[in-house]
Amino acid sequence: MSTESAAAEEPRTDEEPRTGEEPETEGAAGVEGAPDVEGASDAAGSEVSGDAEVSGDVEAADGGVAGEASAEAAGGGVAAEASAGGADGPSEAEAELAAQRELRERIEKRKADKDGPIAAGGKLSGTAADLLAAVRAVESGEKPVTRTFSEPPAQRRPAAEQPRPAPGPPGPPPAGGPPAEEVTAVRAVLAEGGAPESLAERATAVLGEGAEHQLREDPWQLLRVGGVRPDHADGFARALLGDGCRPDDERRGRALTGWLLEQAAVAGHTALDAGPLKSALAQRAVPDPDAAVELAVAEGEVLVFQDALDEGAPGLQQPGAQQPGAQQQDQDEDEDEEPVERPVRVLFGLERYSLAEESLADALARVVNSLAKEEGSELADWESAASAVRGSAAELIRAVAGHGLVLHTGGEAARTEAAALVSAAQELGLRACAAAHTTDGRRRLAGTLPDAAVTVAGLLSGAEGPGRDGEGALDLDLLVVLDAPQLDVETAAMLVESLPDGARLVLSGDPTVLWSAGAGRVFADLLAARVCPQITSRTPDEGPIGELTSGITIGELNQVEAPDKEVVIVPVRDPGEAVHRTVQLVANSIPRAFSIPAEDTQVVTVAHGGPVGTRALNSALKERLNPGPGRFGGFDPGDRIVYAPAPGRTVTGRVVGAEAAGLQLECAGIKFTVPKDKVDEVVRHAWALTAHQAVGRRWPAVVAVLPGDAAASLTRPWVYTAFSRADRHLSVVHGVDQALPRAVAEAPAKPRTTRLERLVRGLVPTQG
Repeated sequence: MSTESAAAEEPRTDEEPRTGEEPETEGAAGVEGAPDVEGASDAAGSEVSGDAEVSGDVEAADGGVAGEASAEAAGGGVAAEASAGGADGPSEAEAELAAQRELRERIEKRKADKDGPIAAGGKLSGTAADLLAAVRAVESGEKPVTRTFSEPPAQRRPAAEQPRPAPGPPGPPPAGGPPAEEVTAVRAVLAEGGAPESLAERATAVLGEGAEHQLREDPWQLLRVGGVRPDHADGFARALLGDGCRPDDERRGRALTGWLLEQAAVAGHTALDAGPLKSALAQRAVPDPDAAVELAVAEGEVLVFQDALDEGAPGLQQPGAQQPGAQQQDQDEDEDEEPVERPVRVLFGLERYSLAEESLADALARVVNSLAKEEGSELADWESAASAVRGSAAELIRAVAGHGLVLHTGGEAARTEAAALVSAAQELGLRACAAAHTTDGRRRLAGTLPDAAVTVAGLLSGAEGPGRDGEGALDLDLLVVLDAPQLDVETAAMLVESLPDGARLVLSGDPTVLWSAGAGRVFADLLAARVCPQITSRTPDEGPIGELTSGITIGELNQVEAPDKEVVIVPVRDPGEAVHRTVQLVANSIPRAFSIPAEDTQVVTVAHGGPVGTRALNSALKERLNPGPGRFGGFDPGDRIVYAPAPGRTVTGRVVGAEAAGLQLECAGIKFTVPKDKVDEVVRHAWALTAHQAVGRRWPAVVAVLPGDAAASLTRPWVYTAFSRADRHLSVVHGVDQALPRAVAEAPAKPRTTRLERLVRGLVPTQG
């Protein structure tokens, strides 16, 4: 990359921007405050190198969950811990398997005890009592079976009833909330336990009916509320239970198990290995982690999985002390001997994410298997469409002709191939559309696909796209999903479940960018599973920025020729200089040299907090670009903002006004008002964003800020994502010395523990 010093280009301003570090969380009385847009936009957490990660230490020892995580959680900085554990030796593995067998036996016994016969049915009521009466009527001969029980008509699949709500278009947070009397009762319990009363509405919404009684009977249920940490819940429990509050309380261990798994999901994992989970519980002073996990499983709050693995795979439990070579030799010598058990990996996960992965795998298998075999003229039509284009676009069309599921990889230029596919399908008379991750991505598609470009959220909510058929399925024959790496497992499950039988699905995206803000790594898992055609784009991203980012994808930070200063490096020595130079570039240098106005230049930095985080940079940029009193929660008309209508989803926009009811915003061409009491939770300034917030968007100019304290957080996906957001010009405020090329060469994406790859392989044959 070429290096340019901007010092001679622009004199320093008289007044240095404010660079002091702001608090990471906002809230009262020890419990961190309401979820903010920073948490919601980055997997309910801040941006840290390749994952939306948990603030604290969710670590895994087994290759499937590796590295220390640090991010802000949805409630304003929730920390999770799951420390690394070493690989178990054969004797320990044997003991672990024995413990697992005992665990299953206990669970079955407990279920059997609960499900014992009810002698007279006196304890039954409602539907259960009606069913019992109907059974007795049939047994006594009073009624025939056909009159008593009617079987509902068979349905193709429950497409009309989605198990999870679909995100809607940009708009104000939904009105209403839990009943006022329930909120008042919960507020009284919180006050009694010394917790902030401001948590009352959120606690009531999370815990549901009887929230007051749930908190009194089990104070650690407060951990289910976003932003509450274990030490806060312990203090709340001590205040309510007095001497009855003990570290070995089974309610505490069960709640901490669920909390750790929830924080792992914030970091992107859909499950955790047994070793790291139990080690994290031990660090939280749970005296018997095994019993805590066992109870959480028995109560149905946590699911346990045993995945058979190939020998040598990370995180496995070896069922015996024999070496693999000795096992094979023994089998060869005695065919009658009992076969050796395969190694297994024990995983624990929350039902929400586990069921989403299983539903997604089932839906993908249906897409692969339900495509009708096309012959004769239909195949000729596809071939004719492929012949009309060149290169990898033709390969993509041919692959889609014969397969229900196709994966398509490439950079920004590859979007034209996906657009060509949708156009070809429409010319063949098929109902087709392309769904982007952001409104900006939809806008870039609209030029070539004016009637077929939508956002994923808009498609699911029904606000965009063709709508749904009589059975509740999307009225489509072909769906192309762009920015596929941004699909979390829950959104992907909703999307694929919504496809009708016989529809084709193409997942297209850049595999080098940061993964989804939500849990899972859907696109990467499917690429690894190799159960469908994979078409790699051969259309390169052009220009010096394209050449630079292409090198980053293979771990090389190359020097590029930039005759028109498309890429500029601005060295800095300290955080104060980094903030000053960033403001100078946005306000003066880039507009003067490239005729790109400040509103078309985006600053991308590593984290929200710190002296060069989004908070500090937004404060300095607002002071320079749109100064004002900030009378309404720190905002003024004209401020650039990012709005998070749901966790993990953000839209950018502007403040257009303020009134007594709330803050007036305009996002994606839609004007709406955010209620005054919700502004702090869902709106933040957006002159500076994290890389996770910037994914799926591009700007004419980007200033990527790499302060010295960011060296440990840099990874190849972060660098690639930040640099590739620029269309015409990229300035790099560089203060990390050799950490940048080292991160590009040696720091790939941090792994996430997921189950989708194995689930899909179990349902769809692997292709060569």
